[in-house]
Amino acid sequence: MSKAMSKAKGFKKSKSGTYLSIAGTAFGAFGVAKQVKKARLENDTLRLIDAAVSAAAIVTGLAILYRELKRLGDDDVLLG
Repeated sequence: MSKAMSKAKGFKKSKSGTYLSIAGTAFGAFGVAKQVKKARLENDTLRLIDAAVSAAAIVTGLAILYRELKRLGDDDVLLG
């Protein structure tokens, strides 16, 4: 395997990859916000509960990614 391929495979465990994952997860919050707005307009309790569970999943995902970012510290895969 070439050096470039091994760096590409390590991207997910790098700071850059983690930042990209955080951005993607945070982008999901827009969908949840739309879902909440629609549920409130229609007085749909079940959709509102679904949106709350989705929001909790987003918050949890962001917390896990933040913890991973802190663990990476200086030993970034793409830097060395």
